[in-house]
Amino acid sequence: MTAKTKARTKRTKKQPTRPTTKSKVDAAKLPARVRKNVETRDSALSQTTKTGRCIELLTRRNGATIEELMTATGWQAHSIRGFLSGTVKKKLGHKLDSAISATGARRYRIIHPKEEI
Repeated sequence: MTAKTKARTKRTKKQPTRPTTKSKVDAAKLPARVRKNVETRDSALSQTTKTGRCIELLTRRNGATIEELMTATGWQAHSIRGFLSGTVKKKLGHKLDSAISATGARRYRIIHPKEEI
C-alpha cells in the first residue's frame, strides 16, 4: 500500500459508538413509543434458550420424543440427534436413556445419578 492509498483509507474522525442493545434502560424516562420496544426487548432477553428448553423436556419423567424437541426448537431431526449426542452426552456429561414407548415412538430422557441405582 502506498502512502497515497493509506491517506485515502485513513479515517479522520473517530466513528461514534452505538449503545449496546443488551444494556438495561430506565423505560420510565423514555417516550411511550420507545418504551414499548424496550420492554419487549428486555422480556425477550429473559426467555430460555433452545438448549434450555431441550434440557427441560428431557428431564421430565417420561422424557421427550424427537418430534417434541423439533417443535420446541424448530430444529430438524438430524440436528436434534446431533444435539443429543454432542451437547447433552459429551459436553454436558449427562447420561441419556432411549426407549421405545407403547406408541412406537422413541423417547429420550436424561437419567439423574439418583435414578441409576
